[in-house]
Amino acid sequence: MKALIHEKTAGIKGLKLKEVETKEIGKKEVRIKVKTVGLNHRDLATVKGRNKMGKPLIVGSDCAGIISEIGSEVTLFDVGDEVIANPGIGWLNKTDAPPDNFQILGNPLQGTFSEEVIIHENFAALKPSYLTWEESGALSLSALTAYRALFTKGEVSNQQTILIPGIGGGVATYLLQFAKAVGATVYVTSRSDEKLKKALKFGADKGINSTKDWAIEFNDEKMDSVIESVGAATFNQSLKQLKKGGKMVLFGSSTGDIVELNLREFFYGQYTLLGTTMGSREEYMDMLKFIEWHSIKPIIDTVFDFEDYEAAFNRLEAAKQMGKIVLRVSK
Repeated sequence: MKALIHEKTAGIKGLKLKEVETKEIGKKEVRIKVKTVGLNHRDLATVKGRNKMGKPLIVGSDCAGIISEIGSEVTLFDVGDEVIANPGIGWLNKTDAPPDNFQILGNPLQGTFSEEVIIHENFAALKPSYLTWEESGALSLSALTAYRALFTKGEVSNQQTILIPGIGGGVATYLLQFAKAVGATVYVTSRSDEKLKKALKFGADKGINSTKDWAIEFNDEKMDSVIESVGAATFNQSLKQLKKGGKMVLFGSSTGDIVELNLREFFYGQYTLLGTTMGSREEYMDMLKFIEWHSIKPIIDTVFDFEDYEAAFNRLEAAKQMGKIVLRVSK
């Protein structure tokens, strides 16, 4: 079978479509014939962070497809079921933090960008019937991350105003859709006026160009919560937009990991800073119920054929996308 392997060269140039051996499945595992996969910033960070000494790795965390084989003790699925993969392996119940054995498909575990994927039945789920293959393949990692950040950690409700810096990426667009589904007021920022216009069409209440003075643009209005993933470039600006007693939920740092924090301003403001990443199987299943109840569909930016993976990764790296980038693995 074909798989997208990263080896030898750091970055996108180290990716190659190669033939790999098909493995036998375990008693509680299912084999998925993959139809579509979705790109995440995590995939880009993975290939950039690996060096030539690393073992060959099948990249990717998301996929949707059809079960072609089940293990002898599988009880949740049958051959022919249309499914999606939950990439957060080993985290079953909703807890404050993942267990020590928690791992993610695509790094360190072998990933999903392959014609076939083998996964334990606990970490597969039936594909939402109203979603296309492209939408389903782009769902899991970003939507789960957004769901936990927004509801488990942020406890966002319809009475709140929230800020999402850096609208455009997959998690950010899910945050926008989920928050609007529960009736929250949502403000977003971006360096791109085009992305801000699209965000308004998708339901954002206000869009601010992040290159301008935030205090002026927000007219000194403060937020109940900020869901922050940009990192060093926006962290302190985001913090200044919080109401006293407000929450910041942090799940990413694409512009740098190190920030300077004024501790006195922080504790005088009675702020709460919460870290999160991914989520449990319990939250994953809750997320699926949530999107079906609200008929939420992933925002798809572009769909590429599997062989055009390099163009897909280049688009992600250039931050041109509004929503999810998808690779079509098979018809």
